[in-house]
Amino acid sequence: MTQASQATHTTRATRATRIWDLPTRLFHWALAACVLGSIVSAKIGGNAMQWHLRFGLAVLALLVFRGIWGFVGGHWSRFASFVFSPAALWRYLRGRPRPGEAFEVGHSPTGALSVFLLLGLLAAQVATGLIADDEIATTGPLVRFVDGATSLDATAWHKGFGQWLILGAVALHLMAIAWSVARGRGLLAAMIHGDKALPEAVPASRDGLRHRVLAALLLTAAAGLSVWVSRLALF
Repeated sequence: MTQASQATHTTRATRATRIWDLPTRLFHWALAACVLGSIVSAKIGGNAMQWHLRFGLAVLALLVFRGIWGFVGGHWSRFASFVFSPAALWRYLRGRPRPGEAFEVGHSPTGALSVFLLLGLLAAQVATGLIADDEIATTGPLVRFVDGATSLDATAWHKGFGQWLILGAVALHLMAIAWSVARGRGLLAAMIHGDKALPEAVPASRDGLRHRVLAALLLTAAAGLSVWVSRLALF
């Protein structure tokens, strides 16, 4: 946080403000668990590959949900709140935000880049996994819809460069979280209980019952889509 930002926070009255709604927080931790499970099951191999497929399909459902939630979710969960221009990123890196730029509330410009990078890499990994074929015992549910050469290319990416990119992105994400905690931004704590102490003028994210019911319905639909995709291999 810049000295100007610190002065602003200390001179204005603050209150506990809901930044991350419950659906966003549950998505975050569920995605982390599924990615970890997917990595571990792939390294074990053998019968654990069935769990690798299940974790991958769970990630698919979560990504579909997050894609929709990025437009209808709580204020700070919407993509519009953390899509920054190159100029805004440069101002953030220089520590010279314009009045009203909320770089320290939700995702910072660098944090937003990390989030989009990780989501994009996970989407690519899921997509290649759906058409992958290890030529032993495990095939993706959509492999029959592509030719052999495409499946081989997807498999090579999924088992090679793609997984290393994800591991690298996860490592960067963890380092960014550690850096944020060291700076006292409260990012990790906010992703657990949802709130941050912020000036009263900062808008809060919606997180009421109706909002959560909507999220549950969207997640159910996303899960249904994932199950449908998995069953295409049977037809």
